[in-house]
Amino acid sequence: MNQSASIEAARRPELKPMFLLRWEDTQAAYVLLYPEGVVKLNPTAAEILRRCDGQRTVGELTEELRALFSETPERVEQGVQKFLEVSYAKGWIRDRA
Repeated sequence: MNQSASIEAARRPELKPMFLLRWEDTQAAYVLLYPEGVVKLNPTAAEILRRCDGQRTVGELTEELRALFSETPERVEQGVQKFLEVSYAKGWIRDRA
């Protein structure tokens, strides 16, 4: 990862137990369910959260997404970093204990 990255590549993010990532046919999208509501995810956000399983490191999930998307490696890394920062801040994910 580059020096400006704020989330270390060795971290292993996972969804917090109160959240559930699920495909919703009615919305034709992945959604993040939690007791207070639901968040409809765009395809990129869903691909990132699907990989937040506590097994993959941030570096590994970034590499997988680089292979999946046709963007430049730097753009993918920046997008993953920004989304993970927001996800941590919103309390959707945590580091695997």
